[in-house]
Amino acid sequence: MMVLIIYSHPSTNSYTNEILRQVTSNLEKEEIDFEVSDLYAIDFKTDMSEEEYQREGFANFDLPIPDDVKNEHQKIAKADCIIFLYPVWWSDCPAKLKGWFDRVYSVGYAYGNDTLEDKNQLMKTIPLGIVICTAGHPNEFLDEIGIAKSMQNVMLDDRLGKRFSKKEMIILGGTLNKDKVRTAHKEIIDSLGKTIKNSIS
Repeated sequence: MMVLIIYSHPSTNSYTNEILRQVTSNLEKEEIDFEVSDLYAIDFKTDMSEEEYQREGFANFDLPIPDDVKNEHQKIAKADCIIFLYPVWWSDCPAKLKGWFDRVYSVGYAYGNDTLEDKNQLMKTIPLGIVICTAGHPNEFLDEIGIAKSMQNVMLDDRLGKRFSKKEMIILGGTLNKDKVRTAHKEIIDSLGKTIKNSIS
């Protein structure tokens, strides 16, 4: 079993990074193999180039897929579960992760592949996708104003969509008062490895 963590936060001195360390520690405890794709650490390019747009916008499969995108495709190919871990900024993920979806979900790979002759190029269906996001506001407030539902619709229904057999979102809210929520959040993360095993087995 292999877990791929797509991690998006610019600072190692952050609550989100603290959660990352808890996630990796739990996976190690459960003896689950994992790989972290730290988008800021690898300086993943978020902006689509003109050539990439010509490929995406017109399904021009003669144009090449950039090497950094191919690298992410290779990581996905090995994964049984993908965890997307990021902070909530302005009701969505950071631009770095949005750019990852823009570029990595390339045409003929994640969509628009009905007429593609080489089916080996297709993104495989991942057994499990887990979205974990840290948020300053409490979950109750995010539910009340509809932001939680909006984020679920975008991440689970659109970005993960049918590309994942099972999927869930975990919102770790209330981080403006970290001391108040840290214990509850840790309990959630401590059950993550068992959840993955139960979902995939």
